[in-house]
Amino acid sequence: MSKQLRSEIKVVLVGVGAIGCEIGRLILRRNGIRIVGAVDSDPNKAGKDLGEILGTKGSLGITIVKNIDDLNVEADVAIHATTSFLHKAYPQITRLIERGLSVISTCEELSYPYIVDKEISRRIDEMAKEHKVTVLGVGVNPGFLMDTLIIALTTLCQDIKRIRAERVIDAAKRRLPFQVKIGSGLGPKEFNEKISRGEITGHVGLRQSIAMISDALGLNLSKIEDEPVKPVIAKKEVKSEFITVKPGMVAGLSQKAHGIIGEEKFITLTFKAYIGAEKEYDSIIIEGTPVIKEKIMPCVHGDIATAAIIVNMAPKVLSSKPGLKTMKDMQIPSAILGNMTMKWIRE
Repeated sequence: MSKQLRSEIKVVLVGVGAIGCEIGRLILRRNGIRIVGAVDSDPNKAGKDLGEILGTKGSLGITIVKNIDDLNVEADVAIHATTSFLHKAYPQITRLIERGLSVISTCEELSYPYIVDKEISRRIDEMAKEHKVTVLGVGVNPGFLMDTLIIALTTLCQDIKRIRAERVIDAAKRRLPFQVKIGSGLGPKEFNEKISRGEITGHVGLRQSIAMISDALGLNLSKIEDEPVKPVIAKKEVKSEFITVKPGMVAGLSQKAHGIIGEEKFITLTFKAYIGAEKEYDSIIIEGTPVIKEKIMPCVHGDIATAAIIVNMAPKVLSSKPGLKTMKDMQIPSAILGNMTMKWIRE
């Protein structure tokens, strides 16, 4: 075993869209962690000082480069926030691994990639071990609320008959791209057409959360089943800062997925996001001995919590053994309230 003691964690931001910027601004407020580089393929961002994109008062002295290959800095970890989909993230992640960087990614499918593409997952794991780095896909959901938190709560149970979790979001409080992503303001016919063409993706990650829970609990699922995405139709006029939804139009969507054992729906996860949701919450019900009922009201704010979990996991990723990891493999997650630096061990 070799031990290293670092004075600070050096970070490269790969993707400085809305979430990447939220992460970047949080890092600037933390001790023991520092941004040393940034990448974004957007020609309107590449070549600019990162401070201008993050909205800081002054220059940070970090020029955003267009490609990962253009990075000319030494760093410990890359925070990757460019896509929800594994196949798009894969070439970016492998280039970061080859540069000797551990990777923490917001890519939803990377939170449990084995059910998306076993071969890509195997390659990432092998490359990470070869270069002695760690790769983790994580966010608030998937990554915590509908999987890691459930896994932790099952520790209290002697036996479990069924697991149900539901997340309800008032989309009026979220960014315009999120409202567009869930079809707010469309007619029901147009909504269904866009869903069928993949132009509306809705939430990505229910399948990954179910698979992670199943793996952690040692379940032998027969299958993971997605119900068709359903529009939430407004019964009265509702509006956000950006979109007004008339009665009969689509306010957002509802999604549901099941982890099935035999013919029984053992795990059921429900995601609802729509403009005008009167009650926001994150709920978990574990039917077993004892019965566990957990409810967070209002629901956890997605952008804020995603930035927090990404940054808080940095020391824990750097202390983990090399390879491709999911949250079930990690140390107990927690906020880091002091200096972000810590001693970490690599084999």
